[in-house]
Amino acid sequence: MNQVEKPKHRSALRKKLGKEYFCLKQKMNWISGPEKFAKEIDLSPLSNELVTHQSFLLRRLKDVDMYLQHNKVVNLRLAIARINGVIIQPGETFSLWKMVGRPTKSKGYLEGMTLSNGQVTSGIGGGLCQLGNLIYWMALHSPLQVTKRWRHSYDVFPDVNRKIPFGSGATLSYNYIDLQLKNNTQTPIQINLSLSKTHLEGNLCSGVPYHEAYEVFEKNHKFELQWWGGYTRHNQIWRKVIDLSNDQESEELVTENHAIMMYNPLIPG
Repeated sequence: MNQVEKPKHRSALRKKLGKEYFCLKQKMNWISGPEKFAKEIDLSPLSNELVTHQSFLLRRLKDVDMYLQHNKVVNLRLAIARINGVIIQPGETFSLWKMVGRPTKSKGYLEGMTLSNGQVTSGIGGGLCQLGNLIYWMALHSPLQVTKRWRHSYDVFPDVNRKIPFGSGATLSYNYIDLQLKNNTQTPIQINLSLSKTHLEGNLCSGVPYHEAYEVFEKNHKFELQWWGGYTRHNQIWRKVIDLSNDQESEELVTENHAIMMYNPLIPG
């Protein structure tokens, strides 16, 4: 059995001070750390598409006002404008928050849905996790190396029309709960993003064709009842890499997910 500790509740002051401490630490790492971060933007897509993905913009979620979903679209549009077309040169690292910056009201960001200790709440810039989820999923289907990714520690909503395995996303919170991808290849890789009327859309492109295909899947999915009375959800995310030049395949463990459930899995959603 996977032992998961009962969540600890900290004061608002402690959480605020802790957040600002880690934000400052991350900024110092951006300035003086060893990584060279991507910043070049080119709105002309590179010639070879590696992967494409999309996700619905407006979803009806239990106990979530739809105005937060509509505000999320505004927030996504502002964030995408800072990222779309970024070229990750060989040896460079893409940092989502370094490119987007702190989402504030003065920049036009609106109140969107956020999660705090497994509870639905709202905050300026809320909803950008959908952007992290999309970029992370595409990265798993590419040669990019995921060097920083935070998993969701709570499973808040039951599965409704889930298209990808549980735990395949990347949560975000400015600025240290970041998504970072490193290009260890010998050719540039580009992130392209857009909004249609119904979807957040994205693709990864490169300057040369790659001869690999990727399949992402889960293993060992289960629910468990913890000693303190709550349910938890667990799985492993694996990736199959297929060399198209010789049909050789290999499998690798990507990550393990352990989340506290905010609903009873035995009760139909």
